[in-house]
Amino acid sequence: MAEVEIGIGKSGRRAYGFDDIAIVPSRRTRDPEDVDISWEIDAYKFDLPLMAAAMDGVVSPATAIEIGRLGGVAVLNLEGLWTRYDDPESVLDEIASLDPDKATLRMQQIYAEPIKEELIGKRIREIKDSGVISCASVTPQRTQQFTKAVLEAELDLLVIQGTVVSAEHVSKSVEPLNLKQFIRELEIPVIVGGCASYQAALHLMRTGAVGVLVGVGPGQACTTRGVLGIGVPQATAIADAAGARMRHLDETGVYVQVIADGGMSTGGDVAKAIACGADAVMIGSPLAAAHEAPGRGHHWGMATFHPTLPRGARVKVEQRGTLKEILVGPAHENDGRLNLFGALRTSMATTGYESVKEFQKAEVMVAPALKTEGKSLQRSQGVGMGH
Repeated sequence: MAEVEIGIGKSGRRAYGFDDIAIVPSRRTRDPEDVDISWEIDAYKFDLPLMAAAMDGVVSPATAIEIGRLGGVAVLNLEGLWTRYDDPESVLDEIASLDPDKATLRMQQIYAEPIKEELIGKRIREIKDSGVISCASVTPQRTQQFTKAVLEAELDLLVIQGTVVSAEHVSKSVEPLNLKQFIRELEIPVIVGGCASYQAALHLMRTGAVGVLVGVGPGQACTTRGVLGIGVPQATAIADAAGARMRHLDETGVYVQVIADGGMSTGGDVAKAIACGADAVMIGSPLAAAHEAPGRGHHWGMATFHPTLPRGARVKVEQRGTLKEILVGPAHENDGRLNLFGALRTSMATTGYESVKEFQKAEVMVAPALKTEGKSLQRSQGVGMGH
């Protein structure tokens, strides 16, 4: 791809987000019922190519169970409120009622409560006992500390997640987590992330992870791009990671799942993520808008309460419907925020693709006018795509 000159001493590639691109119809169309959107990772098969993000406003043991029953998999944050408090309901009530000016400071205090190891096993077992696949996340810094508790509870899938996770963390003060060695020795499959470039994705794939999360900074509650100036728009980040997946497959014969993490709020965004090369999507804020979500209409990122450099915000999300309506419908709104996976199915049918793997090969175009062309009445009236 051609480099753009930013100035005489620096050039860079042009990158694109979901709003910059459009999926092009092919010469075929299909019936939505004939489209298969199921997803497999390691030994597990899901009806929906969906991971619910490991955020306290989104995933509680109860919502993890419900999302599992609807066909997705939810990731419980093992460093969040559910492992710090025996019963976090009153804390969640307080977070929802905080004045925006004071929210970050008070959340830093709430999350200063230590993690109780016995709660890690308890939460995992709550999810497992319901019969759905259990998945939970830890940060690289605490992975080794919590491994024993995670294995004893017989977790099915582990996610090692940070703002940016590298296969090669260099530290002069502490012995960093050796991802490659850790993943090779662990008996459960591991998903790692986030990353946003070809090289970083390739290195994470080489650690032996079964999946890689792609996305640095696109989330609704994330302020990494503002605080640190780091990030890559999602369409480009996913396409780069998909390129790394092809190279890794050629080198090893092993297919690593690319999971688009963040930046999707409509069914169209989910479809574009897969058309750019993702195998599945990880979403947070659309699920925080569910009536059952523990955030009570609020959503915050995992680094919102960082003790010295918060990189997230508590954002208010309008409660739109049940988890079922948001994921699989029926939708009673016309803006694409309900029935996300019905929309994916219809998008694939309309463009003629039968499976997620096929849809990854869909033609896309750079199309900045996609959402505005011919939509002046919707914009002026604040309806449909205009609100």
